[in-house]
Amino acid sequence: MPLDNSEKLQGRDFFCRVRDGFRHFAHKSAEVLGSAWAFIGAIFIIAVWGLTGPAFHFSDTWQLIINTGTTIVTFLMVFLIQNTQNRDAKAMHLKLDELIRAIRGARNRLVDLEKLSDDELKRLEEQFTRVRNKAAQREAEMDPTEEI
Repeated sequence: MPLDNSEKLQGRDFFCRVRDGFRHFAHKSAEVLGSAWAFIGAIFIIAVWGLTGPAFHFSDTWQLIINTGTTIVTFLMVFLIQNTQNRDAKAMHLKLDELIRAIRGARNRLVDLEKLSDDELKRLEEQFTRVRNKAAQREAEMDPTEEI
């Protein structure tokens, strides 16, 4: 049986709440886990683990504890870091797009460059390299005694 509009809206609302909750969690986690205190805490955990080695006779289980812990933390951190980087990149693109739109004479087709193919980006990069080289050549030809 197909969903009616109210059920679709409730489902969409649920996913929006989950997404916003994760965004908030990822932001706070990045803030906390990127701090000096988190680094000191990690060093402390490793030191405690290392100091307990003799008590456990440096057994396989003792080694497995740190290996499993670091693997789990690394696995989860990949998702938090990726989420934060995606949001930051999107925000940066929007800011740059706004600047391109606001500057008279700027090429509006440069908005959304991230959607271009690799070949199109390569051609654009070559175009900018030529412009940069011409500007450097003009600068070199200027009289060095002239004020800029």
